[in-house]
Amino acid sequence: MSQPPFELAGTPIKPGSRLQFDVPVARLYTHAPLHIPVEVVHGRHPGPVLLVCGGIHGDEINSVEIVRRLMRSRQVQGLRGTLIAVPIVNVFGFMQQTRYLPDRRDLNRCFPGSEAGSLGARMAALFRQQIVDHATHIIDLHTGAIHRTNLPQIRAQLSPGSETERMADAFGAPVILNAELRDGSLRHYAQSRGIPVLTYEAGEALRFDEWAITPGVRGVLRVMRRLGMLAGEQRRRPPPAAELANGSSWARAPIDGILRPKVRLGARVAKGDVLGKVADPFGNAEAAVEAMADGIVIGMSRLPLANEGEALFHIARFDAIEEAENAVETFHSSLELPHDPLY
Repeated sequence: MSQPPFELAGTPIKPGSRLQFDVPVARLYTHAPLHIPVEVVHGRHPGPVLLVCGGIHGDEINSVEIVRRLMRSRQVQGLRGTLIAVPIVNVFGFMQQTRYLPDRRDLNRCFPGSEAGSLGARMAALFRQQIVDHATHIIDLHTGAIHRTNLPQIRAQLSPGSETERMADAFGAPVILNAELRDGSLRHYAQSRGIPVLTYEAGEALRFDEWAITPGVRGVLRVMRRLGMLAGEQRRRPPPAAELANGSSWARAPIDGILRPKVRLGARVAKGDVLGKVADPFGNAEAAVEAMADGIVIGMSRLPLANEGEALFHIARFDAIEEAENAVETFHSSLELPHDPLY
């Protein structure tokens, strides 16, 4: 059975075709127009409408590269349903290499937005109305904040047997966080509408991390297969096992100073382990940063300069810590990439 044309932001796309177009957002001070770039692949046969978006935070460029590679993959040809790809949502922040909008608002705290609100509220409302509300499933791509890096991980609100859980299991990240919804986020809005949504976090802002990009592309394709959008079996080895974390917390700087980390991203740690030391420039005053629980390091600061109380190491806790450690090791070996000293 064939399906009718698909319309997005007033643009019709015929079945069995793909189209790139721009969605007008605003005008710069110079009166030059600003657009959100979009590409749609509309299959000949009915199926889910999957939105894959990156760059809601303008400095998270790993997500932009994941979308680019996804759309260059031959595997998206002949899909069932519809794929909506938006590599850069926050075009303002992307141009300025910053997480935020020009008014310093976080676009991912502005949903569902308002046509009469702030710049962030207006952009959120436009993106929601023109694109998000047309999707049946969403994968939202992110990285760590500036000077922070994240182990590849899925964040989602999970319930046993749900479509969201099926998508999370299929993605193949080593860690899944059953994360609380944050007011104003795209994930919060989508979940309130009953749209299954995953957030993929990996790597660092303003960087290309191959160990974050490659599994991101593979993960999206695995989810598309799980949703029945792609025919055939996974050609590569099956996804590494993922472990569900039962919580997470940050180890913080005990004093002001310069951080010397002692552990790497993905390391298994035990409660009381020294994760790093913070000292003044002469080393006269020094304090250890200790793990507050057994777990896996899923995020950490990349900036050696630390203020007292600053979040330095993100530790995820697991009921089965050995299985979690094995999941990270299996994931790392499955990448088949040159060794990365940061991972």
